[in-house]
Amino acid sequence: MIVGFVIELAVGALCIVMGLLVWVKRKLSLLHSYHYKNVKEQNVPSYARMMGVGLIVIGVGIAVTGFFNLFYLRLWWVPILVGFVVGLTVIVIAQKKYNGSIFGS
Repeated sequence: MIVGFVIELAVGALCIVMGLLVWVKRKLSLLHSYHYKNVKEQNVPSYARMMGVGLIVIGVGIAVTGFFNLFYLRLWWVPILVGFVVGLTVIVIAQKKYNGSIFGS
């Protein structure tokens, strides 16, 4: 139980840090190149913000899942589900809006 908590907290923190780097530092190189190759230069700040927020939401969902595993064993899946659905929705919207498609072509 404690090992799972530590792993989930570490993975969540890693996603949060990556999201902050993409958002604040605009390190799009953390993403695969086909995700941002069609993004126009003037749209990079908005794209980086949306992608960063999506990664942060996923990271928070994973980290909160660790806490749920400690106290609410039956509901451990709720925060990770919410985090992935909301975070992935933000990422997909950013991809379609700024890159033209999810995978870029």
